[in-house]
Amino acid sequence: MRDRRAVRVPAPQGRAQFSGDAPVVAVVGGGIAGLSAATLLAERGARVVLCEREKYLGGRVGGWSTRLADGSEVTMTRGFHAFFRQYYNLRALLRRVDPTGRALVGLPDYPLLHASGHRDGFAGLPTSVPWNALAFLRNSPTFRWRDLPGVDARAALSLLDVSVPRVYEELDHLDAASYLERLRFPRPAHALAFEVFSRSFFAHPSRMSAAELAVMFHIYFLGSSEGLLFDVAADPFPHGLWEPLGRHLTSLGAAVCTGVDVRSVRPGEQKRFAVTIGGGTIEADAVVLATDVSGLRAIAGASPALGDARWRGQIAELRTAPRFLVSRYWLDRPVGPDRPGFLGTSGHDLLDNISVLNHYEHEARAWAARTGGAVVELHGYALPSDVSEADARARLWEQLTEVYPETKPAVVVDERHELREDCPLFPAGGYRDRPGVRTPDDFLVLAGDLVRVDLPVALMERAATTGFAAANHLLGQWGVAGTDLWTVPRQGRVPLLRGVARRWRTL
Repeated sequence: MRDRRAVRVPAPQGRAQFSGDAPVVAVVGGGIAGLSAATLLAERGARVVLCEREKYLGGRVGGWSTRLADGSEVTMTRGFHAFFRQYYNLRALLRRVDPTGRALVGLPDYPLLHASGHRDGFAGLPTSVPWNALAFLRNSPTFRWRDLPGVDARAALSLLDVSVPRVYEELDHLDAASYLERLRFPRPAHALAFEVFSRSFFAHPSRMSAAELAVMFHIYFLGSSEGLLFDVAADPFPHGLWEPLGRHLTSLGAAVCTGVDVRSVRPGEQKRFAVTIGGGTIEADAVVLATDVSGLRAIAGASPALGDARWRGQIAELRTAPRFLVSRYWLDRPVGPDRPGFLGTSGHDLLDNISVLNHYEHEARAWAARTGGAVVELHGYALPSDVSEADARARLWEQLTEVYPETKPAVVVDERHELREDCPLFPAGGYRDRPGVRTPDDFLVLAGDLVRVDLPVALMERAATTGFAAANHLLGQWGVAGTDLWTVPRQGRVPLLRGVARRWRTL
């Protein structure tokens, strides 16, 4: 089921399948975007070669096996991910291998905790605007009714009239921190209702576009009837999601190559492109570049004939968000049984959220049941440049023991840490020059959460949407039918509220 006001973006029309000599398509990157593009192309009969640099699929939602000090074989990942109900295109991808939806399980709430003690949640709220916002205000200890006169109503009403892509013309010149100041929301509400969301993009609000923040609020709260509750993976990502999808691709005739680093894309001899990998080249009729920022910049830099000067300049200007740290601990004792599977935090030094994996994930639950312990994961986003990894680890642990005091005496059976800096940055003023799915070459396309797409999508859903959109574009060039895309409404849900917001903006 999806929101009755969800928007369908029609697929390119054409014949159902390739016939005769199908084209070879090289898909560079085996994350969500690459898997989405490869799956659709292979289903239509293209000869797909998927090249992934890591030894596993899934990209930033991938995972790998590791052995703990107690001898247990477990799966390590780069951290918690929330599968929101409005991720229509990502869920369409996952239905290929999980038609009954058993790979994902719902968490009962999305709790947010501020260091001051204020706590908010989204369980039990109505799903329709404006009743969801009114119920949140009524229930929230961080946003009191007496604070309303201090809010800039004209600026706040603009959140009810978000329209994509118009919102980028209106707000992309501002950073999110300045926009938050303009709204004049109470400080705790800033921290919980906005800054927690903005840091989900791995950047401090001062380094993020206000338009991206407004679009995110539209997607997850004011523009969708799906609400802010979400699902999580019941098994580690590789077992429940990406390995089955890899087998699905293989069954369709695709070649799935992991541990393969693509170095450049140059003009081919037999076909349009020659994709250079470690041990040779792959000749392809079309290429999907579905890499992260550094990978895309490296390939473009090593491929002087690719695109044109303006496009290459757009690629060169892409930047990554600051470093983030994921610390996972296997503890010798449990945390409180009432601790949520996920808790967003604000004001707790570097700590942005805590996950108790054994409260929802099968593998972690089995380890905890066998040992009497717990598996706890900490995230710290947008780490300051002067903070070392060792200091960040220590500070995240210290905050864990303050938020969950029962962890103070715990003995760490083992631990794993992932310090990364590879998420795209969406700075103020960056939307106009962000590269889109299409490039100067009709048979070279981009996909990924770094790619501009004029639809209200974000994070994993942006990756899946651009992956399908990239495949749609190529299929359209060959006269083969693509797949429909779906998004939450492109503008505010309530015409009356949109009209009031627009009237206030013109006064």
